[in-house]
Amino acid sequence: MAVQRWFGQAALATLALGAVACSAPSPSRLVTGDAASRTYVPPGEHDEYYSFMSGGYSGNVTVYGLPSGRLLKTIPVFSQFPENGYGYSEETKPMLETSYGFLPWDDTHHPQLSQTDGMPDGRWLFINGNNTPRVARIDLTTFETDEIIEIPHSAGGHASPFVTPNSEYLVSAVRFSLPVPNKDVPIETYKQNFKGSLSFVTANKPGEMDIAFQILMPGYNYDLGRAGKAKSEGWFFFTTYNTEQAYTLLELNASKNDKDYIAAVNWKVAEKCVADGKAKVAPARYMHNTMDHGSRSATSETKTSVKMLVPADCPGVLYFLPTPKSPHGVDVDPTGEYIVGGGKLASVIPVHSFTKMLAAIEAKDFENELDGIPVLRYESVIAGEVERPGLGPLHTEFDGKGNAYTTMFISSEVVKWKLGTWEVLDRMPVYYSVGHLMIPGGDGVTPWGKYLVAMNKITKDRYLPTGAELTHSAQLIDISGEKMEMLLDFPTQGEPHYAQALPASMIKDKQVKFFSLADNTHPWATKSEAEATVERRGKAVHVKAIAVRSHFAPDVIEGVEVGDTVYWHVTSIEQDWDIVHGFAVLGMRTAEIIIAPGETRTIKFVPQEPGVYPFYCTDFCSALHQEMQGYLRVSAPGSGVKLTAGLSERSATQQARAARTVPPSAAAPVAPAGGKGGR
Repeated sequence: MAVQRWFGQAALATLALGAVACSAPSPSRLVTGDAASRTYVPPGEHDEYYSFMSGGYSGNVTVYGLPSGRLLKTIPVFSQFPENGYGYSEETKPMLETSYGFLPWDDTHHPQLSQTDGMPDGRWLFINGNNTPRVARIDLTTFETDEIIEIPHSAGGHASPFVTPNSEYLVSAVRFSLPVPNKDVPIETYKQNFKGSLSFVTANKPGEMDIAFQILMPGYNYDLGRAGKAKSEGWFFFTTYNTEQAYTLLELNASKNDKDYIAAVNWKVAEKCVADGKAKVAPARYMHNTMDHGSRSATSETKTSVKMLVPADCPGVLYFLPTPKSPHGVDVDPTGEYIVGGGKLASVIPVHSFTKMLAAIEAKDFENELDGIPVLRYESVIAGEVERPGLGPLHTEFDGKGNAYTTMFISSEVVKWKLGTWEVLDRMPVYYSVGHLMIPGGDGVTPWGKYLVAMNKITKDRYLPTGAELTHSAQLIDISGEKMEMLLDFPTQGEPHYAQALPASMIKDKQVKFFSLADNTHPWATKSEAEATVERRGKAVHVKAIAVRSHFAPDVIEGVEVGDTVYWHVTSIEQDWDIVHGFAVLGMRTAEIIIAPGETRTIKFVPQEPGVYPFYCTDFCSALHQEMQGYLRVSAPGSGVKLTAGLSERSATQQARAARTVPPSAAAPVAPAGGKGGR
């Protein structure tokens, strides 16, 4: 019957979606001249908000300004990025090391800003890797990935990385339950052998992310999570589906139960149980990758165990709240009282009460127990249901004025409703099949309730066609008044699943404009033209070069042979904002590198045959950018051509002066930078 009801809903949904697509909202709700002026940011002026969107299958993060919708930057995280050499340069390769080896791609879903007292604080942005479960930290002074931790005993890191109100923990849950530890078992033994896990990751100290503990869970699918706040601080809430524990044709077999669960985790109790020795040490192999700020080079460390907590060994750590039906999102209102479920196959939006939940726990008002986890009675914890909200409710955020906004995937709309009375106040059609929505600060205790961004999955007919694959779409909606007003839609890169935003004033004046050349601790740094050189170490040739407007030094190199590996260690000795140089060599089987002022980047070149190979600056840097080039001569093995570096007259003069004042040993290069990723 449950499946039949779902297919009945789906049929109605098809009609509803057609109606939405074919009938436009009233003109007062569409973009007008007034609306356009409210999104216009004149030349030279700045947007009010930074919006950070997941890049989905691009593996990266994109940064947009609001209200303009202008793309400001792409931040590479889990995928190689040829635009600046991330994941190609020797310094950044270790960031992509995992227990499976070097992985040049992943799938990002949920950005999460660091918090203090329940609100974004502008220090860091976290993002999950979904395919090979990982969590990354992005430094918001540099807009660069600083740290990545792999999540063991996990597959499909979708419910991740949601943060506690003071960034004590990032929490990550599995989408795909697995044997723990993973082993060769028949898949038909799913119910006997497959388990889920919830991972609590320490987050508040850069460079020290680690798995504080994991909680072993029943073998369900875990979808999304949110931390409690204010009165519910110290708790964490996760949605589950597939409580049927199906392992094939989930569209049918995981939709039979009328209710699944929201898992309520008391992480304060979990901490105490771990401190009291109730967690078992479980073997695990996972990687921790960090970027050193002085050398701007990454290293990768292998970790070998985690602390695993079984709920039955820690009474009071976990409870299940029955929730209709196949819930996707779970969200907590600014007061911490209301826990909103998004049952994507449900006909209502269920809202649980934290106060009632505590009372039900105190009264032991349980309807069942699963793997040592009490199941609370639905009637005992429900605060109310939003009736007839639309079709396919997914995600909810809040404006801080007592209102909630929920996306309806099937009926393609955002619905505004009132906390406490559960009445629907307004609807806004969006185009089309909206997934997540975002209100700046909308997951915090005091949201900035001015704008809402809807992230839509389908865009046919919205933009100029571009073949079979179309861009995704975001739509900016004004929620400052009684009725929602559509202001703007704009195309997005990849597939943004979720976004977070904060006022630009929080971070724009903290931006790093260049890196201090004096503080550069990279072992191959070249801080003046006098230090530029080339040397052979067996079959490796190391070029220590500088880049400065508008030349490289050295710019003519001879004596390299086929069979050699050439490491170009290029240091930009600029000390000016927004003056970056690029570097590439003819036939180089990798990407370019972009070198920011004051930093050193290394790229590897393996010549395949004799010849002359030009190299050049790839980033337009000055009026003489075209003149910023050089030549590498590659000879046959055993040719006997002497290894030399041609320098400008100025460079040669500086070297001669340096040779008279600096002992040779003081300038001698040391081993290449980088950890396991040094290839």
